[in-house]
Amino acid sequence: QVQLVESGGGLVQPGGSLRLSCAASGMIFSINAMGWYRQAPGKQRELVAVITSGGSINYVDSVKGRFTISRDNAKNTVYLRMNSLTPEDTAVYYCYAQTTLTYWGQGTQVTVSS
Repeated sequence: QVQLVESGGGLVQPGGSLRLSCAASGMIFSINAMGWYRQAPGKQRELVAVITSGGSINYVDSVKGRFTISRDNAKNTVYLRMNSLTPEDTAVYYCYAQTTLTYWGQGTQVTVSS
């Protein structure tokens, strides 16, 4: 199994920045990819960013140029740096890890509001 612990959400003004962290533990050698989904009120969960074990990265179009996903293999941690935040980025952000199964973090609230 894989355990994921997220941190870094909060309240930020439009145009501001946040960095989310997701620390993995357990059977980390089995992880093929890690990333972030988000779910806004009344909307479906959407994939925001993913980084594979081979280093491939993909983003949803709405965050390209503003968000950056990265990883620190020594810390078994994936980060999501979010810049130029807008109210449309307000959501609960969930870290996930993909093995033969999908594991989820507890979710962290990001609120962009003045």
